Amino acid sequence: MSDSADVANCHQKRPDATTLVAFAVLVVVLAANPLVVRFTDRALPPLWGAGTRMAGGALLFLAYMAIRRAPIPRGRALLGTVGFGAVQFGLGFGLGYWALVKIPAGTAGTMLAALPLFTLAIAALARVEPMTLRGVAGSLISMVGIVVLVGLRPAGSIPWPYMLAMMGFVVCLAAGLVIAKALPQVHPASLNGIGMLVGAIMLLSASAALGEPRPLPEASLVWAVQLYVIIVGSVGVFSLILFVLRRWTASATAYQTVLSPPVTILLAALLLHEPVSSGLVGGAAIILIGVYVGVISHWRLPGRRAE
Repeated sequence: MSDSADVANCHQKRPDATTLVAFAVLVVVLAANPLVVRFTDRALPPLWGAGTRMAGGALLFLAYMAIRRAPIPRGRALLGTVGFGAVQFGLGFGLGYWALVKIPAGTAGTMLAALPLFTLAIAALARVEPMTLRGVAGSLISMVGIVVLVGLRPAGSIPWPYMLAMMGFVVCLAAGLVIAKALPQVHPASLNGIGMLVGAIMLLSASAALGEPRPLPEASLVWAVQLYVIIVGSVGVFSLILFVLRRWTASATAYQTVLSPPVTILLAALLLHEPVSSGLVGGAAIILIGVYVGVISHWRLPGRRAE
């Protein structure tokens, strides 16, 4: 390996302090999203709720594009941006919102723990980053930690279409990360703005085609929560994801969903007074081991030669 390639690889695998802080904020904000989505699912039909969320986020990103005069992608970059929006926001969040109507948060968290593994596999197939034994091992260890964290719950009471939809959501999130990583020339605001617009069109069209009631939120609390999920849960989260993704690998960025469930459980205990699982400490420890194996153990100190 040449010196220049080694330096580039080192920079990619060992993020700076700003990237790590952004990743930590992303984990905390992302951890609150399941609580918010389950709340809005009680007041709004799933596809309508997801579609209005994406539409609101798209408007904010497109307004930012206009103010900052962010370039509109063209040609293959535009095609990739549309594909990113269709996979990540349209198909992915449509499946996710629909699945969360029936799937408990604990089961969903267990399935989301597979995101780094799917991301690593898709990134390797797309030749965006190499498949590594450490990455696979770290993902599998972290999945075990999530299972310990939330407890083994029987899934027989959950209809299988909802389980398949949740797994499809995880695969779409992984594919979206890889597509975004492969589009470094597209401005983040353009990628999110156009992508969320595509997703909103898909979700709202599906909502109309399926005959969902499309009410506006009536209670002021529902309005406040929906605005939160648009501004913070969508614009904030996806801006942070792209910020971290541009400075780190796709598979490492995917560990956001591995670290979020412990924070979600703590937030649920503090805000909803839900009991803390007895497996919290043990599960969190296993998750951290998985993160170390899959991510931190790859980092190279300055001057250290590649193996």
